[in-house]
Amino acid sequence: MLNPSQLESLVNKVTEVLPAGLGEVPENMQKNLKMTLSSVFQKMDLVSREEFDIQTQVLAKTRQKLEALEKQVAELESNLNKTDA
Repeated sequence: MLNPSQLESLVNKVTEVLPAGLGEVPENMQKNLKMTLSSVFQKMDLVSREEFDIQTQVLAKTRQKLEALEKQVAELESNLNKTDA
């Protein structure tokens, strides 16, 4: 999920697009937009980039281990077939 500073940055970028003559509306809009975005992001059940990167590394290590185990099983099966023949 976005941390508070990222959420604040996103809200600022959105409100910068608004015309300058709106006066008090941007402040109220910023508060409402921040609450709305926060709620939407929580419902989306997003993960942070850091969590994603960690899980990517875990998956890569798991793939390596799986490939090694598949190779080991293939060698064991080959040896078993040789002794049976």
